Amino acid sequence: MIMTEQKTRPAGLLAIDREMARQHRDALTSYEAGRATAKTIAASLRKTGKLLLLGMGGSHAVGRAVEPLYRALGIDAIALPLSEQLGQPLSLVGRTVLITSQSGESAEVVRWFNETGGTADTFGLTLEGGSFLARTVTSLAGAGGTELAFAATRSLTVTFALHLAILAALGEDPASALAALATPEEPDIGPALSALADVSTVVTSGRRLQGVAEALALGLTELSRLPCFSLEGGQLRHGPMEMLGPTIGVVLFRGNDNTASLVTAMAVSAVETGAPVVVFDASGAEPVAGTLTIRFSPATGLAAIFAMLPAAQRLMIAFADARVDNAGTPVRSTKITRSE
Repeated sequence: MIMTEQKTRPAGLLAIDREMARQHRDALTSYEAGRATAKTIAASLRKTGKLLLLGMGGSHAVGRAVEPLYRALGIDAIALPLSEQLGQPLSLVGRTVLITSQSGESAEVVRWFNETGGTADTFGLTLEGGSFLARTVTSLAGAGGTELAFAATRSLTVTFALHLAILAALGEDPASALAALATPEEPDIGPALSALADVSTVVTSGRRLQGVAEALALGLTELSRLPCFSLEGGQLRHGPMEMLGPTIGVVLFRGNDNTASLVTAMAVSAVETGAPVVVFDASGAEPVAGTLTIRFSPATGLAAIFAMLPAAQRLMIAFADARVDNAGTPVRSTKITRSE
């Protein structure tokens, strides 16, 4: 008899599994619970017409992902790392400020309020209703409490749901996004994982969905400890394509929007370099020849994000688990970063 040794799932990944198992439920609860406070934030945005999204890590990636959604509603939105705002600040005059911190306790959040005092149009988004951030300013607090696992999964989905409440209060129809949460798609990520089996790093990229690409790259790096990173599609085109080849994986995000053709063109070019190319695709267009395409129902905005993100998270986790014995257990970082 031949015995096959099975790898024990690391404790860190089991913790992530628990977070992901509840993320859709918590996101739907967060949306409903946040609707009243979201109206207050929406009123501020109507008054100022300008939005500054501040956060660190996954919280900043969320800001990057929702920038175009607020802009589409006529809000002049820009997302910056909170650390950058501390060192090279944009003026806060006439801006609504949304500070996102899943713990509500990170070092940059505390220092920003200590140094600026905040403004009347500063609000918070957090997973912890009793945190420093939630005590300091009017905040949307996601359901389920603080995320315990290391890499951001549930916290991203819940924070996107809080933004959905704000966008709905501004007039966006939330129906398609809520449907994506209520009936999640579960495509097979096995072939994509196999396509990336021999790469030494992964670069992720998108256009309108660039923020999701950045969130995935961060999680890939945190869990696999490989230097994975993200470049907006135009930025990838302008020179960095020199790095592409068989050992560099490319993961693209294509939605049903007016940037889809640019993502398509990048996929074609990346395939020509010999790089293995994975496309998370909610565009409704035909797959690009030579890519490994993970298809979703046509969607844009938060509906596309809610559809793609869980599958991208599963790929991220499996990619890391194949490379690191104790994936999900940080060796140089902590869940809540309390030093700068």
